[in-house]
Amino acid sequence: MTDQAVDTGGVQLSGHAATEGHFLGRTRELKELRADIERAGLDTLSGKKAPRARVLLIAGGPGSGRTALAEEFVRQVAGRYRDGVLRVRLGEPDGTPVPVERAARDLLAALGRPVPPGAGEDDLSATLREALAERRVLLLLDDAAGADQVDALLPDTPECLVVAVSAGPLTGISDVRPCTLGGLDTKSALELLTRRTGSVRVTVDPRAAEGLVEACQGHPAALILAGGWLAARPKSAIADLAKQLHAAGEDGTPLSRMFRLVHATLPPAAARILRLLCLAPAGLADPHTASALAGCSIGAARTTLDDFVALGLLRALPSPVPQYEVPGCLQPLLRAAAEAHERPAELQLASARMLERTVRLLQSCRAITETDSPQAREKLQGTPRALRFATPREAADWLRARRPALLASARLAVADGELDTLARRLMSQLVRAMVAHLGTQGAAADLYGVHQLVLDVAERRGLPREKAAALLNLADVDARTGRTAEALVRYRAALDAGREANDPYATGRAMESVGGAHLELGDYDRAADWFGRALAQRLARDERADAARLYGRIATAHTYAGRYGEAQRGWRAAAAGHRKAGDVAASARALSELARVQEYAGRPEESLRTCQEAAEWARRADDTRLQAALQLRLADTLEHLGDPAAARLHRGAAERILGDEPGDRDPEPEHGDNACEIRSTSTED
Repeated sequence: MTDQAVDTGGVQLSGHAATEGHFLGRTRELKELRADIERAGLDTLSGKKAPRARVLLIAGGPGSGRTALAEEFVRQVAGRYRDGVLRVRLGEPDGTPVPVERAARDLLAALGRPVPPGAGEDDLSATLREALAERRVLLLLDDAAGADQVDALLPDTPECLVVAVSAGPLTGISDVRPCTLGGLDTKSALELLTRRTGSVRVTVDPRAAEGLVEACQGHPAALILAGGWLAARPKSAIADLAKQLHAAGEDGTPLSRMFRLVHATLPPAAARILRLLCLAPAGLADPHTASALAGCSIGAARTTLDDFVALGLLRALPSPVPQYEVPGCLQPLLRAAAEAHERPAELQLASARMLERTVRLLQSCRAITETDSPQAREKLQGTPRALRFATPREAADWLRARRPALLASARLAVADGELDTLARRLMSQLVRAMVAHLGTQGAAADLYGVHQLVLDVAERRGLPREKAAALLNLADVDARTGRTAEALVRYRAALDAGREANDPYATGRAMESVGGAHLELGDYDRAADWFGRALAQRLARDERADAARLYGRIATAHTYAGRYGEAQRGWRAAAAGHRKAGDVAASARALSELARVQEYAGRPEESLRTCQEAAEWARRADDTRLQAALQLRLADTLEHLGDPAAARLHRGAAERILGDEPGDRDPEPEHGDNACEIRSTSTED
């Protein structure tokens, strides 16, 4: 998370440049950083051209204002970089490094470069370097955990500049001189206190104010907490706070001593909410999170969170929904306080309550999009008013704003290891809500990660049915993004898991998908064989509609292989099967494909008769687009047979059917539908 910035005017420093006039001090550091841009590097001194971007390092402990300094520096020099500024966070709230894959994906998204879900770290890093090769950008890498993270994202062009923020040196990155931060100078520290408390108390007792700055060692985050404590007690003098801080002893850092003092003076209920915020996913809290963690009302939670903002314990984020960020420098202090005051079982229960609330919000978020369904309406009416969304737009805004926290919730639930049932429900609802609001393609990258988490849970708990579902979903994403070989491996693994679970849906689906992958790879014999295996299972279960579809897929494989006799038999079986199942439109489409194969086989007269039959079935199904396509095909066949007058009549019929839709004149059905719909990973709702 971003360290608490030393500006206190409400300016967001995470993801947005600081506003002039709100930054305090660090004049020497800013001057050194500007000079370091132009400093001759080792490559230049040796007569070589620098092969990569210059890296400037701002090093400092949590709460030192390192992110604020980086943002101010970026604001000052951004004009030199015509292609703008890119920002990414490389550390989780608990200090866990963010995977390079996720960071690279976020940067590519900011550049407007789509990348396939599931792409590996090496591919993403290479794509990012390619995207930056012709650009002149300033790249801010915040909370870097080590040199490996930075190196993987480093542009291969000296036209770019990288500003890395880290707790220590980046050993392994050549030619980097760190700008190491200590405390603020006394003048800046006093101004910071003045902004928080007003000028009167600093002016009437400047010696006490200077003593407080010294006790805090000029540490920005500690001074912000001190200012918040004083602002909440307008009748207290600065000397009173200095005395209490001195009485608290010398154990720990200035920040930890100031935090303990603030925590000790909070009302018990508020102190407990504060401690439990260490469980907030991604360090992001909202009133629902705080309410569920502490078991209090949403209104009381919102009031308490706003109070924490005034005290400098949280930062309110600009968002369409109320949302707050826990400063990264306070995360370890919150965890230590929670472990000291809460029993492990209480923390487990609080986490479960929070995840359960998230599940219910996701259910409500999805249900608001399904108002045509009586079951969904009934379920929505049964949801407490506080958990409902008024409109689909409101639900979508919440989903987008809370996306980082929701994905972090899924990771948290999986990592916990004791909440697997709840984790499975959470991920199932997250998939459904994302698909409902963002669409399968729009949410593909996030869904890939969620399905991978489902797979982790299934493998850990020995759940073959869930494992099969996760593998199918992951393989579907691979197949849609052109990684057919990888998809084939996963489809085979899903087949094994489905057989282990004795799940006919999973095994049938996997066999068909294995066939589809072979078809895509051009192995038509294996494709037909696997489609045949899936067909045998569907016939044994009397699943007529699926069996009819599989006859069509077998026919498609034979068509591609040039085995037109087998293909014709397959399409005839498909047409008959669809007709028996009552799907007249599908029967018409199968006959249309049969006519196409007959034409390939050099039988235009048969193709003409079949096409006419298909057109009649399409008319009965009221499928105007297919009718028009068939009329055009009839026209082409008649021209081939030497009857241009009849061909013109059929083209005219197609024009009349299409009417005002000239762009839809070739609505031919596609071959080999891979049936790649994302399947829910759980039957629980």
